[in-house]
Amino acid sequence: MRRVTLTQFLIEQQRAGRITADLRLLIEVVARAVKAISVNVSKGALAGILGEAGTDNVQGEAQKKLDVIANEILLQANEWGGHLAAMASEEVEEVHHIPFDYPKGGYLLLFDPLDGSSNIDVNVSVGTIFSVLRHDKEAGEATEQSFLQPGTSQAAAGYALYGPSTLLVLTVGSGVHGFTLDREMGSFVYTTPFMTVPEETQEYAINASNQRFWEPPVQRYVEELQQGKTGPRGKDFNMRWVASMVADVHRILTRGGIFMYPMDEKCRDKGGKLRLMYEANPMAMLVEQAGGAATTGRERIMALQPERLHQRVPVILGSKREVERVTAYHQEG
Repeated sequence: MRRVTLTQFLIEQQRAGRITADLRLLIEVVARAVKAISVNVSKGALAGILGEAGTDNVQGEAQKKLDVIANEILLQANEWGGHLAAMASEEVEEVHHIPFDYPKGGYLLLFDPLDGSSNIDVNVSVGTIFSVLRHDKEAGEATEQSFLQPGTSQAAAGYALYGPSTLLVLTVGSGVHGFTLDREMGSFVYTTPFMTVPEETQEYAINASNQRFWEPPVQRYVEELQQGKTGPRGKDFNMRWVASMVADVHRILTRGGIFMYPMDEKCRDKGGKLRLMYEANPMAMLVEQAGGAATTGRERIMALQPERLHQRVPVILGSKREVERVTAYHQEG
């Protein structure tokens, strides 16, 4: 069987008119950065890169050493390519402008360089999430305002999962496609075409330690799941929680389920827990492209008009019927 690489896949997408040459090259640069991050993650304690970096990110969260390393790898890899007008990272407050001596392009790149980094020190899967937006070069230099586009405007979105194997999952608006890194060959190989989220599920993912803070619609929904066969759902559900959004969403893309980080009393003053631009929008695009749904509990995530670069929102995504049920509970008041 002929093995198709990421580069070959992207060339075919370009030939079909789904992506431009610049977007193809941009995704390839991101993929090369992912390989470098994968090497660092896999070395772990051998490279002395576990533990705290001694600094906080823009969210006020303690940064791991690998957070900082992954952020630098993505910034440096993408600065020189000529495909970007600017970048934005979850780890940095301001927009990262392309150095004046490099050419600039018509795209904007947003990324969470190392999602789930609290899991690094215990050797549990972590990941990278990215989103690509378009930028009109005639509009001049990119600013924070340039990035404030709804999720429906994304040209591409994806994530890398650093687990037993390194995976790259990608959408350019025509389905969701999975690639596995062949470490010996150094290339991503197309292994999972047209990933699909099953409509029905018996798994849910939520941080149960926050239960006392949840709103009534989420309390109601989870209580129904916990009642199992004897409750209104008539079947048993299992709870899964990795505390790495990439790992939890990948499980949903692989075998179905629902992931929830809903609005609660702990995060209400911040607007939610997860970041709209770096986590919610790209994951929503992937899940919707795979036949699932993604809402805040009250409205479609990708329809939101961003107000700030580091805006937070509630997130409920996964198998369509389950997301619709939770959303209906919210809308009932």
